[in-house]
Amino acid sequence: MTTSPAPTLHDALTLTRGPAWANRIELAPLTNWQSNDDGTLAEDEYRWLTMRAQGGFGMTMTCAAHVQANGQGFPGQLGVWSDQHLPGLKRLAEGIHAAGSVSSLQIQHSGMRADKALISGTPVAPWDDAETGARALSTGEVEQLVEDFVVAALRAEQAGFHGVELHGAHGYLLCQFLDADHNHRTDRYGGSFDNRCRVLWEIIDGIRRRAQPGFQLGLRLSPERFGVTMAESLALAQTMLSSGQLDYLDMSLWDVFREPNEEAYKGRPLIAHFAALRRGATRLGVAGKIMDAATAQACLDHGADFVLIGRGAMLHHDFARRALADAGFKSVERPVTRAYLQGEGLGPRFLEYVATTWPRFVAD
Repeated sequence: MTTSPAPTLHDALTLTRGPAWANRIELAPLTNWQSNDDGTLAEDEYRWLTMRAQGGFGMTMTCAAHVQANGQGFPGQLGVWSDQHLPGLKRLAEGIHAAGSVSSLQIQHSGMRADKALISGTPVAPWDDAETGARALSTGEVEQLVEDFVVAALRAEQAGFHGVELHGAHGYLLCQFLDADHNHRTDRYGGSFDNRCRVLWEIIDGIRRRAQPGFQLGLRLSPERFGVTMAESLALAQTMLSSGQLDYLDMSLWDVFREPNEEAYKGRPLIAHFAALRRGATRLGVAGKIMDAATAQACLDHGADFVLIGRGAMLHHDFARRALADAGFKSVERPVTRAYLQGEGLGPRFLEYVATTWPRFVAD
């Protein structure tokens, strides 16, 4: 039995639904603080994303856009919870498409990680959380959350985006439901593994039933943190990949070639565990410390279908074009100056976020 050679970064990527992506290098969703205070699109956000689309990324994904007003986790977070956001979202989708890239709006709710200074009322979570002061959602409120995620996806579709990605990673609300250590709800949304995953399936089912057949749908997951074990990460990833409901699964692995923390899974890098899963027609993407063309290609060699670039895309608006043109391309060494990042399309609020959040990224 012969095996097919791994794809190259240049190869187009066809998905079950919607348009093909021109290559295997996609823009990761990145928090950037650049939208207006009411969640409407601001010029710096538009410039940041359209520069990446112009820079050769096959698919350009937005930062996390919150689906309820009380789900805001950051200042300047893009919103998708109201029709007031539609004009800006429509302009953004059109700008991405004009540059030749496929568009995706990532949709999210911060849950207990919502910023109390930016929302009215108390943050919400699957359980009462003493540390953050969040209160538990009622069953009816979880049902409304599902509906608001679905409506947000339909709003993105109305704005012209080719698809959406559900943010089920990094400890935000959908990930909080997956938390085996804390989500001991006694209704159908907590306790057992199936119950903790239920909110994801209900959102996916709702989008699939109500969006157009060609609308692309992805899901971001992250393993090993926030009460999510490797065993449950792999089990959930497998069912998602096999279901046929998703077009792609985006695994945020922190560092694609790091071994898992859990002793039972050591001996292989994180990427290998997820690339070994049966996936049918669902595409598998990976993110985590992919800073050069060689590492990006190595991810494909290890079985991923595509890569998502975060910090590399901050350093080079045209990371994709550079990596496609030069197999030896490497991101510029950090730290870099504010002036350098401004030239790459980072606005003042994004620069503030990077300088205060990521050590040794900004030189001055």
